[in-house]
Amino acid sequence: MYSLVSAPVLGFDLTRLRGGAATAEVLLRGLCLTAADLPVLAERRPDEDVRGPLWLAVEDARRELPTLRGLAAQDDPVRAMALVQRAPIGNVDGLLRCVRHDILSWTWDGEGRQEAAAERATAVLCDAVVSGYLRDQLAPAVRRGLAAAWVSAMRRLPANPPIDLGPHHHAVTSLLDRVRTLSSADVARMLRVADDGRRHPSGWSSAAHSASWASYLSGRIRTAAAAQLLLVQAIDTGAVPVADRAGGVWNMLSGAVQALVVRDLLDTATAHRLLAPVLAALGPNWLR
Repeated sequence: MYSLVSAPVLGFDLTRLRGGAATAEVLLRGLCLTAADLPVLAERRPDEDVRGPLWLAVEDARRELPTLRGLAAQDDPVRAMALVQRAPIGNVDGLLRCVRHDILSWTWDGEGRQEAAAERATAVLCDAVVSGYLRDQLAPAVRRGLAAAWVSAMRRLPANPPIDLGPHHHAVTSLLDRVRTLSSADVARMLRVADDGRRHPSGWSSAAHSASWASYLSGRIRTAAAAQLLLVQAIDTGAVPVADRAGGVWNMLSGAVQALVVRDLLDTATAHRLLAPVLAALGPNWLR
């Protein structure tokens, strides 16, 4: 379910998890790793006698994640709604697969193998990612243990490199800046626009699919994924309530971000379908 191509789905889940913004930060840094960074990570990978108990705790914690399978058993409408708002679409296995085979795809050879340093570095990244993703389910000591190697490595690696958001970098960053300063009135307008879109379908879903396909064909998958992960952090900074993120705010903003990344490749009608809702809710001043 999780992949860089389907980054809007991953972002939707992360924006509804308490550790989502921190997870997005690790994934963003993972997207910027180079071959020179791998030995720094690799040498900090804990031995199995340390990692083993931590991952036993992860196995227990992953079973505690809310899922929509429990919805039928809920007779309390308030709890049922909370479950819908919080339950992720994907799971830990999908997240780890995305880290290993999408984010670090370049570390694998043609026969599906990694060198020792790459394998150990991948383990450190996976540990850190799952620490954030399962924040609510893991004990603090386990979270710290999983993240310790990553935190130590980050002190040795160069400062976060600037993230390339493609030919429309300024438009994407302008929208992200606007999201970071959202007011409650802005959010209320977005919800009204989202609700109107549900009552009067305009082809938004097919337009979002076209934008994702355009990012794939143009080789901007990693660029588009980075933009979605930055959106997770921007929405968190803007303090948008989780219910509102689930109620339409994420989809609206995610579609606009995806459109901006490939703006030069979309026909006018498709770009309009994805950008018009945000323009209606937030006005045009952010658009460059």
